[in-house]
Amino acid sequence: MCTAVSYHTKDHYFGRNLDFECSYGESVTITPRRFLFCLPEGAEFRTKYAMIGMAHVAEGTPLYYDVVNEKGLAMAGLLFAGNAVYQKRQEGKDNIPSWALLPWILGQCETVAEARVLLERIAVTDAPFSEALQPSPMHWMLADASQCLVIEQMADGLHLYDNPIGVLANNPPFPFHRENIRQYLNVTAEPAQDRFSGQELLSPFSRGMGGFGLPGDLSSASRFVRAAFVKLNSRSAEGEKESVSQFFHILGAVEQQRGCCYLGDGKYEITIYSSCCNLEKGIYYYKTYDNHSITAVELHKENLDGEELICYPLA
Repeated sequence: MCTAVSYHTKDHYFGRNLDFECSYGESVTITPRRFLFCLPEGAEFRTKYAMIGMAHVAEGTPLYYDVVNEKGLAMAGLLFAGNAVYQKRQEGKDNIPSWALLPWILGQCETVAEARVLLERIAVTDAPFSEALQPSPMHWMLADASQCLVIEQMADGLHLYDNPIGVLANNPPFPFHRENIRQYLNVTAEPAQDRFSGQELLSPFSRGMGGFGLPGDLSSASRFVRAAFVKLNSRSAEGEKESVSQFFHILGAVEQQRGCCYLGDGKYEITIYSSCCNLEKGIYYYKTYDNHSITAVELHKENLDGEELICYPLA
């Protein structure tokens, strides 16, 4: 279970919580320009743009969880079990396995608008990366400095949804979240008022009562609403330090603590890591469950015309 957010101050920031019961040895990974991705049946593509994000590297290939390219286009994959249905290979389509979708889009697109054109001719296929690494059911949030898009591959086809809220969680599909959030129209960051009597007979006994009714559980529907409320009401100075700090506080409103979501067999879902990337500057920030110090990796300080991946193990 995860939550992704797109946020603006002076610059544009994109990031996510990755919530799961275990780590897969992910690292902050930089893919240089013209990096070769090998696909099933001998197909391949080379990236045009360099990118940075969190990835599990398998057989020299970055399997990205969230990633930002050098042009400021960002994308994150979130678990979508029970709804994601990938396709078989189709003639006349760009057949892209789900595990390669992020670098395929970010490797050649500068904007959401450009990505839309590519997505019109794509087939997101169920081809595994390897026998040991089968496809994970995902949907995706894609954003640049001006637009945000949700991508969902389901049994009835590929769906693209404009996302002006700039938040994504897990199941159900995105149209449910857009409809469900309307139940919270009366939730406000302002002081509570006596709408009960309309005569000012009642007064709040605490600050923050305007937010009464905001869901506090860990379900994806509730996390979507809570993250949207915090993000849409967030205020911060426009400097880098203040913006990044505020972004992590937004994600903190929906992070998962060990013990609160029991999965059985002694396993608990936790927020493995939280990330935040400045899309204009290409700086990728993160912190982990056991280390709340914020660590940064700068894309543009690396050799982006090299031939090898650059990986930074998590601090």
